[in-house]
Amino acid sequence: MAAARGVILKAVKKIAVQFCPFESNARSTREFLVLVGSERSRATNMNCEVTTEVKHDASEPLIDVSFLDGERLVMRGAKLTSREMLTAFQTRCTAKDPQAKLGAKK
Repeated sequence: MAAARGVILKAVKKIAVQFCPFESNARSTREFLVLVGSERSRATNMNCEVTTEVKHDASEPLIDVSFLDGERLVMRGAKLTSREMLTAFQTRCTAKDPQAKLGAKK
């Protein structure tokens, strides 16, 4: 899986993650946060800001990704698995990074 290689954050400006830790539907969002917040992933773009907002209001888990070109990807994590979120995220990142496209073809 892509987690073994790490997540490439070159095309990403900011990732904002919010969730209520007491809700069972926040697990996949927390797993996604672990992947993008790892040292290996963060090393691919030191300027990428990863923020976490932990709430205690039973709110829906939310991931808001802002790309360098101004586009946004908003994922509501209540009904998504971490693999689905990671796949959507990496597909968008690969489309925005020409070098990642070349690496994927090999």
